[in-house]
Amino acid sequence: MSAMSFRNLLSAGDVEGLRAFWRNASPHLPQPESREQAEIVMHRARTEAESLPIDKRAYSHRWLCDRGLPSGLPDNLKPRAERIYPRVVEAVGISVNARSEMLKPLAREVERAMADAVEEAYADGRTDAGFIKARMAEVKDRTWRQLMGARL
Repeated sequence: MSAMSFRNLLSAGDVEGLRAFWRNASPHLPQPESREQAEIVMHRARTEAESLPIDKRAYSHRWLCDRGLPSGLPDNLKPRAERIYPRVVEAVGISVNARSEMLKPLAREVERAMADAVEEAYADGRTDAGFIKARMAEVKDRTWRQLMGARL
């Protein structure tokens, strides 16, 4: 197989094809022991391959970063890669307000209690949105009742 064949396999992201290429081209060198290991090597090579288009290099950069692995993408290309494949993050928005100025400090306490409930849920591995939403509503109601007494 030629360098062109290798570049085509790399461009296509063909992990099994690359494993076969490595076995045939360099049987004397250490080989990836698993598909996962080969995939890591492939993505790292794609980030470093100047002959590949930026979209393929950016995809591999994101793939590596999402798994906490080092990317070989040059620093000057990282901002562009982040625009092509932005990082997806999970977030929960919490906002509690009160019309009365006297109740605004209590609203901040309710907001903190809700934030604590979200952090506890994540710490327990409960990341499904339905559970978190229900837990926030429960804590909100309970905290307001505790702060305001039986009036609620």
